[in-house]
Parts: sequence; C-alpha cells; structure tokens
Amino acid sequence: MTSTGDRTSKNAPEANDLERWASLIGGGAMVLTGLSQRSLKGVLTALAGGGLVYQGITKQSTIGQAQEAIGINKPIKVEKTVTINKPADELYRFWHNFEQLPTFMKHLQSVKVYDAKRSHWIAKAPLANNVEWDAEILEDRENEFISWASVEGADIENSGFVRFKKAPGDRGTEVKVVLEYNIPGGGLSAALAKLFGEEPEQQIGDDLRRFKMLMEAGEIATTEGQPTGSR
Repeated sequence: MTSTGDRTSKNAPEANDLERWASLIGGGAMVLTGLSQRSLKGVLTALAGGGLVYQGITKQSTIGQAQEAIGINKPIKVEKTVTINKPADELYRFWHNFEQLPTFMKHLQSVKVYDAKRSHWIAKAPLANNVEWDAEILEDRENEFISWASVEGADIENSGFVRFKKAPGDRGTEVKVVLEYNIPGGGLSAALAKLFGEEPEQQIGDDLRRFKMLMEAGEIATTEGQPTGSR
C-alpha cells in the first residue's frame, strides 16, 4: 500500500512547495470565481489564474473540468497556429487594435472598441444576417498573450485567446489562436451555418493565412477561396 507521502513525493512538480501552494490557492480562488459566473467567460477567468497554467495544470484539463461543472454541452473548439516572419511585438500591436481584425478575418463585419477592456463585434452570417456580441479582455500580456470572452447577452457565446511566441531558429513568431463557441440548445450543423457558413477550422486557418500575408507582404493576395502555397 502506497502512503500519501509517497504519492505526493512522486507527483511533486519542480517548483518548491511554497510556490506550488501559492499558485494553487490563488488559481483555485479564480476557478471558484469563474465557475460562479456560469459562462465561458467564467472558464477563461479561471484559466487566467496564472498559477494553474504555469505550475503544471494544463489548460485542456482545466477547461474540461470547468465545462463539466457548469454544464457546457459540447462547445465548438478550434485551434490553429501559423508561423509569421515578423517579431512578436509587431504582430501583437496589430492584433490588439481589434478594429483592424476585419481586414483579414472575412467573417467579421466590424469591431468597435469601447475602452481598454470592452469591445463590440459584428460577424457576418448566411442570408445577409449578422450575429453580435460584446467581448471583454480577461488577460493581456504585452507582446505575448490576449484572452477574451463574450459577455452576457451575446448572440453566440464565445471565448478564446491568441498567443505570440518566438519561433525556433529565428524564423519569426508562432501565432496560436484557440476559439470556443457555445450555442445553447443548438445542433452543431446549425451553429456552423449561423456563424460561419463553413467549417470553423477552415475559416480560422484561412484568416491566419491572410494575417501572415498581410504582415509579411503588406497586402493580401486576391486569390479568394484558393489554397495558399505556404509550407
């Protein structure tokens, strides 16, 4: 029979005990706050507790536990990464000016920034319809990371983050985008048609390819709907 002390020693992370417990306590408080909101914003609020992220608890497992706890049913999740031959600070500055995002995100009609935290988003939908939501920044680390979530009352509840990380071999910057959408009471096919008119993974991939072209070449090639020749 293995003692509790043996199990703790075997599974202990590299950080010292004081750092570990401080991270877990602080992160746990944010998890409780996030869960009390009963929304995707709550999930990301929980994740923004830093210590849970940086001390060995993965985002994936935390998201899964929080989703189960607050009853989120099968959200649509998209992850895409692109390497852009530009420094992280330049990419971050462009992206952080949210009103510029529709220049390469074709499903977005407009973004209006209210203040340092809050903005209003309008996305195109099939049959000349729109979906709208207000979003709030949850965490903002200059030149590195931005996370956000829609606020209550959104047409489509959503959340996500973008991360800017130096690519290996001085090849520029890896830009990773993770997005989640939750359509209360709606099926997957209805959700996709309402928000995108096409598969979200393809849409986000196309958006990131256009972002790469815009940042590296200063313009987006007019080959709409055609695959790019990037490697």
